[in-house]
Amino acid sequence: MNEPVQPIDRASRVFVAGHGGLVGSAIMRRLERDGFTNVLTATRQELDLRDQAAVSTWFQANRPDHVLLVAGTVGGVLANSTRPAEFIYDNLMIHGTVVHAAHEADVTKLLYLGSSCIYPRHANQPIDEDQLLNGPLEPTNEAYAIAKIAGIKLCQAYRTQYGSDFISAMPTNLYGPNDNFDLTSSHVLPALMRKFHEAKTSGEPEVMIWGTGSPMREFLHVDDLADACLFLMDNYSDDGHVNVGTGIDLPIRDLADMVRQIVFPDAELIFDHTKPDGIPRKVLDTSKLSDLGWKPTIDLEDGISSTYEWFLDQVASDTALRGA
Repeated sequence: MNEPVQPIDRASRVFVAGHGGLVGSAIMRRLERDGFTNVLTATRQELDLRDQAAVSTWFQANRPDHVLLVAGTVGGVLANSTRPAEFIYDNLMIHGTVVHAAHEADVTKLLYLGSSCIYPRHANQPIDEDQLLNGPLEPTNEAYAIAKIAGIKLCQAYRTQYGSDFISAMPTNLYGPNDNFDLTSSHVLPALMRKFHEAKTSGEPEVMIWGTGSPMREFLHVDDLADACLFLMDNYSDDGHVNVGTGIDLPIRDLADMVRQIVFPDAELIFDHTKPDGIPRKVLDTSKLSDLGWKPTIDLEDGISSTYEWFLDQVASDTALRGA
């Protein structure tokens, strides 16, 4: 049962851990839009979130009232497969230092953001929150998933032992402005966008897609996630984590075709069956969040179009800087 919740005072001190990333930048936009006047941030150069002493010192000096813990080392199948030690170490440390420092500094509320990859590879579809730890994980992102599961359990443990109001949200696959478009480390949607854009600019008639195109995936615009995070901070206080998504999935083949139509309609899709597909299907059961009163508002095709416009602006800006 969700406990009574006190909405966040818009004048309170809010720390966004990971403010420069895909999710963090969306949170920053949302906080500004909602009239928050005292938002705290720290760059990686200013604060190493893997260093407990440094993080605890920062919390004692800045005394945030609320924390949005959206920092982490992230990436797609290739990055997870080739850098598992980095993914598990960085994320375990970041989660541990921030949650513990928040407890030490008597933070009023903390939201920890996980990932839908926490669920078993062969989870029942759609995936509800109760399926956590009900089976083996997807091998291609096991290290990252274990770190994210530890983050959920960490928040629950501090809630149980100290009464800390620490909550967890688990988003589905995300996309939007400030995404990572590096083909060696990006997720599927920005990777597709980058591939089609490069094919268009080079005149290459074919675009190679990893795998068979058959896996089913769900996608949520990061601005919808930011809205959900603020909604949960204002309306949710309970031990259990909450799925955040659209509840709607589609085959990667159809996603690739949607990106093709937006970026480079003349391209031909070629599928490399020697590359891994990952989990066959992953779509979240979002009824828990829906029952609380929240639903996404950004259509996938519209979201991809606006994200590509943002990407083009960055390309033009980078070109102008190189020419300056």
